[in-house]
Amino acid sequence: MAEHDQSYKKLFSHREMVIDLLRFIDESWVKRLDFDTLETVNSSFVTNTLRERHDDIIWRVRLENKWLYVYLLIEFQSTIDDFMAVRIMVYVGLLYQHLIETQELTGKDKLPAVLPIVIYNGIPRWNANKNISELVEKIPGGIRQYCPHLRYLLIDEGSYPQADLAKLRNLVAALFRLEQTRAQDTTQATKAIREVLSELLDWLKEPKWFRLRADWLVWLKRVLFVRNKPHIEIPEVHDLEELNTMLYENMQAMYRRGEEDAMKAGVILGEKNGIIKGQAKMLIQLLDKKFGEVNKATRDMIYELDEEELWDCVNRLQFAQSLDDVVRHIF
Repeated sequence: MAEHDQSYKKLFSHREMVIDLLRFIDESWVKRLDFDTLETVNSSFVTNTLRERHDDIIWRVRLENKWLYVYLLIEFQSTIDDFMAVRIMVYVGLLYQHLIETQELTGKDKLPAVLPIVIYNGIPRWNANKNISELVEKIPGGIRQYCPHLRYLLIDEGSYPQADLAKLRNLVAALFRLEQTRAQDTTQATKAIREVLSELLDWLKEPKWFRLRADWLVWLKRVLFVRNKPHIEIPEVHDLEELNTMLYENMQAMYRRGEEDAMKAGVILGEKNGIIKGQAKMLIQLLDKKFGEVNKATRDMIYELDEEELWDCVNRLQFAQSLDDVVRHIF
């Protein structure tokens, strides 16, 4: 498993992250979940080809008096998988097979409900069919009743406005806000990251959240700053407070560099403007000498000319018979 995949799995190995993920889902049945019963499930499945799957994140929680299995698939690819529904059908089948083979179900038991969740963090908005039935050719004559029907719940991180996410006291909403900083420039991203970090430090300040804070730090260092913001330099830090302080210092340094660059640009621009003003003054003196004193309106317009236009006037002055011959192409 890639290092960034493992960092995500560490985050969602915490009950608090999974609870906030479920609370993030805006559906009525979420209110009937008993989060006190939430527990992790062994997620290492072996298919008939002996190919192991260790990257699944599976929890179960009581929905009234029934178990609901939450199958969490975090999709790291930057492109959309048009056949994600097929993959989900296979994974859910493996979960059911696992429950049967481990004798957690008897012949009289019904299979538990499974909620397959796909968290997608790519840039283009997800547009793949979410139900396997939508991928199967439609054949008339009653055949469709024998075709599979399974839908996954898609959470497309980039589809949620930052302003809406910022209103939520929710760890998963905070994660999505951080993910969305990839579309921002370094200064904006640093400011946004600090805002989220300040909230995380407040929400997770109690000693019991030590391990969760540590895994947040791992994710930030190994995923966010490596994949999304490689230009933000991250020295060795050991907790979220240190990271927040370091980002503040980075911001101050960026502001100082910005002020210095602006001052340098201002000096250069001022020097250039001074040269152009001097050229305009020289042109007016030449016009005064050849055609008599130039009126104020024409003087003011000459001072508005750029360097190229001034030189054009100077070149025309050599053969001009009147003031109009010099300036009419400009005015």
